[in-house]
This record gives sequence, structure tokens and C-alpha cells, in this order.
Amino acid sequence: MPRKKLQLGLTTPVPSSPEKATLDRVPNPHPDTDYAARFVTPEFTSLCPITGQPDFAHLVIDYVPGKWLVESKSLKLYFASFRNHGAFHEDCTVAIGKKLVKLLAPKYLRIGGYWYPRGGMPIDVFWQHGKLPASVWLPEQGVAPYRGRG
Repeated sequence: MPRKKLQLGLTTPVPSSPEKATLDRVPNPHPDTDYAARFVTPEFTSLCPITGQPDFAHLVIDYVPGKWLVESKSLKLYFASFRNHGAFHEDCTVAIGKKLVKLLAPKYLRIGGYWYPRGGMPIDVFWQHGKLPASVWLPEQGVAPYRGRG
């Protein structure tokens, strides 16, 4: 079976929506070893589905891979596809986590969505799948609680 060509190394436009985005996966070179990988996107953007106003978040994704790794360029393009997508904070955060779990079948995945205030109130959303292997050290996500001008 021919291998699907990755987006890596190609000129690839930003997908118009998360539904049209393609996430690529690559083989894990160490499937026999439990370790954690972290992706952080401090400038994630989506739109409020009611007002159309922009929403901003700092996302932190930690996962313990099984057979597959997510390819980072495709992940960046997937994140960018939310820029014109209307969804609540909870929907964006959980949908990203579920899509990664479906693609990668990781041993463990957690996502923290640290959303900047809307209407004066920050909304933080957390979701996880699986159980962290006892042998894996996973640091705190390192995002301080929102303190305003503080």
C-alpha cells in the first residue's frame, strides 16, 4: 500500500475549517518506551459562535504515544483552521483532544485550554483520555491562573 504523502515539506494553505483540516501521523520511533511529548500553542484563536468576536487561548497538550506521533506542521495548520470557526471554549478544547485520540490512539493524552477572559471571566477547560503510565514523569502544564492586571 503506498504511503500517504505528508503535508510536511509542501506549501500547504491553512484549512478553512477544522473539519477540512488533515492531521498527519508518523510512526513513533520508540514504541517500546513510555515518554511524554508536549505541544503548546500560546496564541490559539477561534470565534464566539454567538457574537463572532475572537476568542484567544493558551493550549497545552501532553500525550504518551503508542505507535503514532502527530506531525507538528499538520497540527499547526489544524490549530490555525479554528481562526474562522465559531465554537464555545469547551467544544474547541475537547474536540481537539478527541480528534488527537482518534488519530493516534495514545496511551494517555491531556489537554488544558486556558482561555482569556470573555465578559470579564476566563474559562479554563481540561480533558484527558487514558491513564498516565507510572513510569512517565509529566510536569505541571505551567500556565498560571488568570490574575488580570494583578
